[in-house]
Amino acid sequence: MGYVTTKDGVDIFYKDWGPKDAPVIFFHHGWPLSADDWDAQMLFFLQHGFRVIAHDRRGHGRSSQVWDGHDMDHYADDVAAVVKHLGVQKAVHVGHSTGGGEVIHYVARHGEDKVAKAVLISAVPPIMVKTPNNPGGLPKSVFDDLQAKLAANRAQFYHDVPAGPFYGYNRPNAKPSEGIIWNWWRQGMMGSAKAHYDGIVAFSQTDFTNDLKGATLPVLVMHGDDDQIVPYEDAGVLSAKYARNSTLKIYKGFPHGMPTTEAETINADLLAFIRS
Repeated sequence: MGYVTTKDGVDIFYKDWGPKDAPVIFFHHGWPLSADDWDAQMLFFLQHGFRVIAHDRRGHGRSSQVWDGHDMDHYADDVAAVVKHLGVQKAVHVGHSTGGGEVIHYVARHGEDKVAKAVLISAVPPIMVKTPNNPGGLPKSVFDDLQAKLAANRAQFYHDVPAGPFYGYNRPNAKPSEGIIWNWWRQGMMGSAKAHYDGIVAFSQTDFTNDLKGATLPVLVMHGDDDQIVPYEDAGVLSAKYARNSTLKIYKGFPHGMPTTEAETINADLLAFIRS
C-alpha cells in the first residue's frame, strides 16, 4: 500500500498486492466508496496468481480530501498517475458503477496501449441523466435529491442506501447483511462530503458515449436486471451496443452491488473473460 502524488498535488492512496511479474487487474470503485469495496475480488484474484491494484479516488477513502477536481477528467488523470507510478503494462481495468465510467474515460483519455481489456460492472455509462439525446435517462431532479439528502444528513443517507436499494435489501424476502451495510457506511464516511456531493454530478451528467464508441479493446459489460441504482436497459445494454468489441452479460435478479452480494458468480465470470 502507498500513495502517489498527482501533478496537481493530490495524494492518491492505492493497494498493490501480488507478484510484480504477474498479470495485473486494476479495480476502480463506485461512489462514494473506496478500494476496500473490492475485497472479495482482490482476494480471489490474488489466490489465482494475479497482481491486483485498487486506488481510492480523490476525496474518497484515504486519498486527499481536496475541494476541487471531482470530475471524470481528473479521475482519469489520477488513474494515469497511479499506472505510471507503478509501471503497469497491459492491465485489465475493472470498474463498478462510477468506476466503470472512470475506466472507459481513462481508456479514451490516455489510450489503450497500457490496457488489455476493460470490464464495466453495474456501470453508469453511457449517461445517467435524462437529456434530449438520452430520453430514457433519469430526471436531473433525482440527482438533485441525492445531493440534498447528502447535505442534510450524510450519515443517515449512507445507511439508507446500502440498507435499501444498493444491495436489493428492500426487496421481499431479502436477507440484509449488517456487516455489508455498515462496511458501505464506513467507506462512505471516510471520504469527503464535498467530493461526494460533486461526484453525484460527475457520475450522472458525464456523457461517455464517445468514449465507448472509440474503444477497440475487448469490453465486458455486466449488469443485474434488478439494479435499482443504474437501470440496466439504459446503461449496460446501451454500453454494450456502443462499444464495438463488447460482450454483454445480464444477471437475473442481481442488484447494483452484485460484486459483493454475488461475488462467487461475478468472480467466476470475470476470471473466464480475463483468461479468454
